[in-house]
Amino acid sequence: MTTLTPVGIAFRPGTQIHSAHTVHTTPLGYDRASIPVGSPLPVPASSELVDRLNTCDEIEVSFHGKLGDTLLALAAVRVLTEWRSLRALSTTVRATGPYTQLIARSGLLTHTSPPDDDARAGVGRRAVIGDRAGIETRGPQAAVSVVCDPAAPPGWSSDDRAHLDLPTRHYLALERRLGIRLPATAPFTPLLVSQAGEFTEKLRAAGWLDGLTIAAITATSWPELKDYTPRRYINIARQIADAYNTRVNLLVIGGDPGTGMNISSQTARGNVEILYLDGIPADDLADLFPHCRLVIGNDTGLTHLAAMTRMPNGGGPPVVGLYARHSHSKWRTGLPHHHAMAAALSERMHQGDLCPVRDVIAPSPDMDLHMDVFDPAALAELCLDLLNGVR
Repeated sequence: MTTLTPVGIAFRPGTQIHSAHTVHTTPLGYDRASIPVGSPLPVPASSELVDRLNTCDEIEVSFHGKLGDTLLALAAVRVLTEWRSLRALSTTVRATGPYTQLIARSGLLTHTSPPDDDARAGVGRRAVIGDRAGIETRGPQAAVSVVCDPAAPPGWSSDDRAHLDLPTRHYLALERRLGIRLPATAPFTPLLVSQAGEFTEKLRAAGWLDGLTIAAITATSWPELKDYTPRRYINIARQIADAYNTRVNLLVIGGDPGTGMNISSQTARGNVEILYLDGIPADDLADLFPHCRLVIGNDTGLTHLAAMTRMPNGGGPPVVGLYARHSHSKWRTGLPHHHAMAAALSERMHQGDLCPVRDVIAPSPDMDLHMDVFDPAALAELCLDLLNGVR
């Protein structure tokens, strides 16, 4: 195992502003702040896209791929809903696919489809926006399709400021194609509203939401590089419990083991009670996350979900993502409470707007790529600062 060391690890708060002079970006081509909402942009619109959208009676939101990519692309859906409102179009906005109920929490839809409604052909002419899997499933008969590819939109820059998080990239890329100044300002990420779910209420009745509850996310499609492991999270929780001299409830949230939901509890040394939650549906976790005091997780869809889901009054916990390889600025929601701990390689990917997968960047022998570069003691100090409102 690599020697644990905080060298090269940096805390990047959700409120941090990046100068366009320090990172690789693409000029946006206009100063948004100086253009009135609803006015034409000084860059040409995509005439074919705009003309086809103008003829559509329905916008269908169709994401069938990864949860994280879906959540970070909802800013593009927001673009079409705002454009529709500015044009005073009576277009229906609905969603199909596995994330329908989750997307409905954003308030972007005008119609919520029943579970058996995916086969419906649509009313009149239809535009489809989604990932490639969703477009392939629902787009062949559409009048126009808008693909949200996470690798496509660049990091934008305007007025000496870099706009790097993926929701902002999606929003500004589609705004440019539509050729009109839209209403939103940063952060562009739509929030998802939590509900009074049965799963959360069961945990509350069992005492898991009493006192200091921390959620730790281990679910990932790339465990050999992104799993921080329950052992390390337990170490962090134990140090927090010692600092406060109180019990800490640690919810360790894993992925789907292939056997459905699996829940088990354990008492750890050091006044930490542990509840392992594997295979819990994302809708149930969306109800749960806002009731935690802190969420910490790897760079994965459930961590993004924790950042985007808030109480109806906007309240919710700080969220910390751990970034060992991928850009900490791109793979975030852009929300002020969504922070990052970034390793040296993540910082370099951020600076050059690179991706180790997309750009086929081979591992470097002098740069640790694994999650064990994050020292639990250093993370515990950060968590205490966030819990105390110091950061």
